[in-house]
Amino acid sequence: MFCGVILLLFSVSVAISVGAVSVPLHVVWGVLINKIAPDTALQTWSVGRESIVWEIRFPRALLASFVGAGLGIVGASLQAVTRNPLADPHLLGISSGGAFGAILALLHTGMFLGLLTVPLFAFLGALGATLLVLAVSRFASATSADRLILAGVAVSFIVMSLANILIFLGDPRATHIVVFWMLGGLGLAQWSQLLYPLSVLVICGAWLWVNAPNLNAMTIGDETATTLGIPVARFRLMIFVTGALITGVMVAFSGIIGFVGLMVPHIVRMLIGGDYMRVLPASALFGAIYLLWSDIIARTIMAPEDMPIGIVTGLIGGAFFVWLLRQRNT
Repeated sequence: MFCGVILLLFSVSVAISVGAVSVPLHVVWGVLINKIAPDTALQTWSVGRESIVWEIRFPRALLASFVGAGLGIVGASLQAVTRNPLADPHLLGISSGGAFGAILALLHTGMFLGLLTVPLFAFLGALGATLLVLAVSRFASATSADRLILAGVAVSFIVMSLANILIFLGDPRATHIVVFWMLGGLGLAQWSQLLYPLSVLVICGAWLWVNAPNLNAMTIGDETATTLGIPVARFRLMIFVTGALITGVMVAFSGIIGFVGLMVPHIVRMLIGGDYMRVLPASALFGAIYLLWSDIIARTIMAPEDMPIGIVTGLIGGAFFVWLLRQRNT
């Protein structure tokens, strides 16, 4: 875990350093140190570079860390309660529901609650999609873990179609804004907004970690969990609602970023085992690292153009998904 923290700090440094305007690592750390403890480091950089580091790239790197960590722990939790390593907020339609809520707020309701409007609508959309997946799976008698994923994929298509209707009916001059939510991106990161994803990540992540023993029991089976005194149906619903809250808020600030929740927990379990007391913090840590490097790739592969990060995670995650399917069938 210590090595992971060091890797995270290095990844944040590189994410701040690279871009259309390259900033040396010693300048990055000099700016950050001076912002935290003024006049500690000798200032040898321009005001422009200081602004790039502190006002643009550092908030972006922090947002990438929060989103990656959040999606990582959501994926790990969903995989525990569904007993399916293919479970992911993107495949279950939760991310699509969050995007639907964000688009509804942006194009049709207006920001009547200020900065809280988009996160709130994104959460409600993610929660609605989650409940719809559960309803569809029950209606179709799709109670197995694999069929739950299929129900999620079906709901994802339905919700995205509804989102496209909202885009079609919205103001044509504003619809370009929603491309951010459809393709995923971190370019809108601002200091004033980071409190929301951070608060949700800390509070919900702490609750999930406290319930890690219950998640361990759920991975064995409902009968075992019931014998241990766990209210299986209620606990599973609470996990889905918590996952919807985290995913909705993250989608509100980053758009749809797929397959993080699929890849990261699976790789973590391969490295450290299946104990959720360790899987959850490790998934948060390596989810943050993975999304930071995905953002680095997105910003450098077509420089100076800023490729949507959802394209990068989709390409990597899709290949990983195919590999995972092959592993499950061999």
